[in-house]
Amino acid sequence: MKHLHYITIAAVLVFGLSCSPPPKQEATTKTYSNPINVEFGDPYILDNGDGTYYMYGTGGGAKDGFATYSSTDLVDWKFEGQVYFGNTDSSWNEKWFWAPEVYKRSDKYYIFFSAQWKENPTNEEENFMIGVAVADSPTGPFVDLYDRPIFNPGYPIIDANVFVDDDGKNYLYYSRACYKHPVESEVADWAREKGWYEEVEESWVYGVELKPDFSGVIGEPVLLLRPPVTMDDQQAEWESRSVTAREINRRWTEGSFTFKKNGTYYIMYSANYYAGKNYAVGYATGAGPLGPFQKAANNPVLQKNVEQGGDVTGTGHNMVLFSPDSSKMYCVYHGRTTASGDNRVLFIDELRIEENGQLVVDGPSTTPKPYPVLR
Repeated sequence: MKHLHYITIAAVLVFGLSCSPPPKQEATTKTYSNPINVEFGDPYILDNGDGTYYMYGTGGGAKDGFATYSSTDLVDWKFEGQVYFGNTDSSWNEKWFWAPEVYKRSDKYYIFFSAQWKENPTNEEENFMIGVAVADSPTGPFVDLYDRPIFNPGYPIIDANVFVDDDGKNYLYYSRACYKHPVESEVADWAREKGWYEEVEESWVYGVELKPDFSGVIGEPVLLLRPPVTMDDQQAEWESRSVTAREINRRWTEGSFTFKKNGTYYIMYSANYYAGKNYAVGYATGAGPLGPFQKAANNPVLQKNVEQGGDVTGTGHNMVLFSPDSSKMYCVYHGRTTASGDNRVLFIDELRIEENGQLVVDGPSTTPKPYPVLR
């Protein structure tokens, strides 16, 4: 019996050892650093809903149109080729293809974009309009939905953004181009008195309800955002840097992106010269999709960091990407570094809304940080 007793103890020991948990390993967090290796301006990322993301933007390897990249982690991107081809015999557009955004509706994909309209009887240098094309796949090919722009407000427009409200209504946001739009303001008076510029042109952001079939708009566009008129406006300093730095005689309000969070409508926008160091992002809040909107006291929420010892300038034209469960938000935007030179490169930084409703962007960053949370 003693032998049996020893065998039983041995068996228990062996069984216990075989079932014991493996030694704990220290958890490792995968990190990335901005800028991400994609040379895009005006980036827009589509969550396809199947674990794959598609990014579109200005440039990025496309000629007379737009290309796309795909990724499953928002950091490593694969070039998928050109997805829209403009400047054809049948297209309404001929050049200057900018700021595409792609939306998935049922089993179709719609790309909204800006381009130069061929119909130009007075030979305007900037005859920009907004069009829409459709495809069966996020990688295209996208074909113009109509042989014309969505609508013609009577002035050149760029930077389309589409927001769908809880009631299913679609809203189109766009920027009236600066071209031939001189505006009187205290900043313009100041620049004139210094002998710098005779006039200062401005771009303004408008919103309007969009028809369900994207064939046109409903009602008249509503002016939502414009540069400050007075010098003592708390937004005047940062929104006027292109003029006060003597870069150019224009003040921009463009590249808007609208979303709704906790019952509040947020509209983000970019100001200053898109090709300059002072390009920066602010936001405003409102109670409805067409405002009125109040600019935030903590603007700008994204700007160059060279004065703080950083290496990033020209931050702007952003969009907001939500994680699938909406617990995380990411600000996707372009910027420039010393290494990238004049080329615009991609940045992704976390964005959050504080308890007081203020929007904060954790950027521009170039130090390692955890990969975006996608699940």
